[in-house]
Amino acid sequence: MFSDSALQQFKKNIRGGVVQPGDAVYDPTRKVWNRMIDKRPALIARCLGTADVIRCVEFAREHRLVVAVRGGGHNIAGKCLCDDGLLIDLSSMKGIHVDPMQRKARAQAGLKLGEFDRETQVFGLSTTMGVATDTGVAGITLGGGYGWLDGKFGLACDNLVSAEVVTAEGKVLTASADENPDLFWGLRGGGGNFGIVTSFEFQLHPVGPVLGGAFFYSMDVANAAFRFFDEFSRKCPDELSTFLAGAPATDGTPCVGIALCYCGKLEKGEELLKPLRKFATPIADMVTRRTYLEMQSLFDDAFTPGRFYYWKSSLLREINQSAAEVLTECTRKMPMTPGSFFYLQQLHGVAGRVKPAATAFPHRYDHYNCGAMVGWDNSSDTERNIRWSRESWAAMQPFCQHDAYVNDLGEEGELRVREAYGQNYERLVALKQKHDPTNFFRINQNIEPAKAAQMN
Repeated sequence: MFSDSALQQFKKNIRGGVVQPGDAVYDPTRKVWNRMIDKRPALIARCLGTADVIRCVEFAREHRLVVAVRGGGHNIAGKCLCDDGLLIDLSSMKGIHVDPMQRKARAQAGLKLGEFDRETQVFGLSTTMGVATDTGVAGITLGGGYGWLDGKFGLACDNLVSAEVVTAEGKVLTASADENPDLFWGLRGGGGNFGIVTSFEFQLHPVGPVLGGAFFYSMDVANAAFRFFDEFSRKCPDELSTFLAGAPATDGTPCVGIALCYCGKLEKGEELLKPLRKFATPIADMVTRRTYLEMQSLFDDAFTPGRFYYWKSSLLREINQSAAEVLTECTRKMPMTPGSFFYLQQLHGVAGRVKPAATAFPHRYDHYNCGAMVGWDNSSDTERNIRWSRESWAAMQPFCQHDAYVNDLGEEGELRVREAYGQNYERLVALKQKHDPTNFFRINQNIEPAKAAQMN
């Protein structure tokens, strides 16, 4: 693919260094959060800044290398890795600057949620950023970005102010409402299809202590819990976001948990949560006043790096009685392995009131991201765990929309990518044609450029 002299020159150009198969650090460097993903790039460029990224793009284009881009490396489908090509690894790019006066933060692409929140919370500020601290800021933002604060402040992508982008031609662009606004539109939900974002500028908001945690209920009231959750969540004010999960209890049996975060006045939050204690007696009550940092890390054990993970999801508007029965049965059959649960993550409030065409992320209606997730440590559990996830997802399809959350897609094909973008898909195809006509950035949930799409 390239001569030794070309490789040596490339190594000199990359300040962060280049790793190859056979190097002592090769296997640790190529590992990602999901142990299911086992790919072997020919080269791993450990970038330390935008100049390194530009050199990578130039080298890959010159030598016709397949390119993958890694930020936090949390992607379920492993789209942050490739076989044989060049991995442009941004995970060491962890710079962040918080401007408390303007309530903005500039974050590099290798930063993770926990690292981002740690810096912004020094000033009592934050923005919507998922529910697990090991998630990468780049990936969650580019795909949309559900989180505990989306009811009050919108999705992660809704709080993106600007981005620095290295294009497929190796040029550096700023994308914002004023500069390259079409690209800015596409970055807010369109994934890594249009370039490599090296830094993100976010709008921050005052976020102090929250009321958060989870109530857990026995399977005796599971069906009622699913129906109650639907009724309760529909009445949530913007400050209250919820997440339901059928999950293993501490004794290894299934249970139902309703997790939540209230970011308004805590006294009002206590009143709002009374129905959750009255509907049924919880077998465990973990809801209390917490710092936002505590809230963000509360469920990290369910997303432990290095486990095998697999899940499938769709979007669900309501939990009717028939859906509740299916969810209850799926929870009863769920593998009791760590990191496994059937989840319904709420999107509502501000995130649901944005116009569908305002950003590439189109699903601007109140819904639950509904998925069957499995995590396990022993490879012998792989077949049965994946089977449960697929069968549970299939059982819920009669109740779900023909929509998808792009960050939760696995290897599911073009139709599911189209469902992830809905009415915005054709505009994204045209944008891809403009900014990446050769589909240089294709190791992702790929949107093919217009000419390639027409040929197919």
